[in-house]
Amino acid sequence: MIDLRLLRDDPDRVRASQRARGEDVDVVDALLAADEQRRSAGVRFDQLRSEQKQLGKQIPKAQGEEKEELLRKAGELSAAVKAADAERDQATEEAQRLALRLGNLVHPEVPVGGEEDFTVRETLGTHRDFAAEGFDPRDHLELGRMLGAIDTERGAKVSGARFYYLTGVGALLELALVNAALAQATEAGFTPMLTPALVKPQAMEGTGFLGQAAQDVYHLEQDDLYLVGTSEVPLAAYHLEEILEADRLPLRYAGFSPCFRREAGSYGKDTRGIFRVHQFDKVEMFSFVAPEDAEAEHARLLEWEKQWLTALELPFRVIDVATGDLGASASRKYDCEAWIPTQEKYRELTSTSNCDTFQARRLAVRMREGKTVRPLATLNGTLCAVPRTIVALLENHQQADGSVRVPEVLRPYLGGREVLEPVAR
Repeated sequence: MIDLRLLRDDPDRVRASQRARGEDVDVVDALLAADEQRRSAGVRFDQLRSEQKQLGKQIPKAQGEEKEELLRKAGELSAAVKAADAERDQATEEAQRLALRLGNLVHPEVPVGGEEDFTVRETLGTHRDFAAEGFDPRDHLELGRMLGAIDTERGAKVSGARFYYLTGVGALLELALVNAALAQATEAGFTPMLTPALVKPQAMEGTGFLGQAAQDVYHLEQDDLYLVGTSEVPLAAYHLEEILEADRLPLRYAGFSPCFRREAGSYGKDTRGIFRVHQFDKVEMFSFVAPEDAEAEHARLLEWEKQWLTALELPFRVIDVATGDLGASASRKYDCEAWIPTQEKYRELTSTSNCDTFQARRLAVRMREGKTVRPLATLNGTLCAVPRTIVALLENHQQADGSVRVPEVLRPYLGGREVLEPVAR
C-alpha cells in the first residue's frame, strides 16, 4: 500500500496515478475521508481514555455523594470509551480496506495507456531468415511432437485444457533451463530457494494478487490457502513482519517453484501448445533493498534477464510497460519479449518490476538504520518461465529436418548434446 502521509500531502498525485492505471479515482477521496475519520476517532478515544484515568485516581479519595457522582461519571465515561474504541476500530478497518484498493504510485517516466501503449527501450539479436535458409519454420508444438518432448493431448485428457506433459528430452530441457538459470542467479549473488506452492491469504494479499489479479488465482476454500502464480509471493512474504538490519541489504533470493494461473481473461488466446498454460515452473529473482536503491536494483535485474536471454541466443526486445498493464504492485515494469518466428511477433518471456515500498508496507517488512525503522523496497524479476522459454528455444533454434540446436549455455546440463534430434514415431 502507499504511504498515507503522501496521500494526505499530495492527493492529486495519487489521483493521477489511479487515472493513468485506468483504476477508480473516487477511492482516493473515500480513503482520505476514512483516514480523517480514523484519526479523529483515535483522538477522541485518547481524550476519553485520559479523562477515565484521571477520574479513576479521584474516586478512591472521594467520600459520600461526591464519590457516588464520580462513580456515575465513571460509568458514563466507560461506555463512551467503549463506543469510541469501536468507532476507531471500524474507521481503521474501513481505511485499511480502501487503502488495499489503491495501486502503487506509477513512476513518472512510465508510458501512459493500455497493453499496446508500451515503449521499446532496445532490440537485441537478429531474426533468422528462414526463407533464405530454404524452409518454413515449424511451430513449437509440431517440433515438440517430433522430438518426443511435448504431449498436450494427454495433458488435456488427464487435467483439461492448457495442461501438458513434458516427456523425454522435453523434461530434460526443463531441468537444463532451471539448473542453468539458477547457476547464473547464484553466481550473481542470489540465494537459491525452493518455496511453498500454497500460501495464506496474508501473503497473497500482501503482494497485491487479490485485487485486479484475483480472477487468475486458485483458492482452496476448505483450507483457506492459495496456490501461487509465482514464487514472488512466498519470497516477498519470507520476511513477513520482520525488521531487517540495513547492513544486511540487499537481500537477493532466486526462487524455483511450480506456478498456477487460471488465465481467466485469456480464453481464445494462445490455445495451441504450451505458451499460455495453467501450471508451469519458473525461476524468479527477488530483492529486498533500501528504497533509495530500488531504481538501480531494477536496472540490475533487467541486465540479468538480458544476460540470460542473450546466453540462450534468442532475439528479443525490452519494453517499458504502460501504466494500464503494470499490475497493482508495480511502480514500473520492464518486459523482455522474445521473437517467435511462427507468430512473427515478440512475446513476453521475462518481466521485472520495481514495487518500491508498496508490498513491504502491506507485509510489514521493514529495515533498521541505527534508531530509525522504515519500510524497505521489494523488486522481482522472472529469470526463466520454463514453457515459454521452451517455445522460444525450439522455434528459434530449429533446423530443416526438425532437429533443434542447443545453445552452448545449456549443453553442460544436457550431457553435452549439441542438437536435439527427432525421435522415431
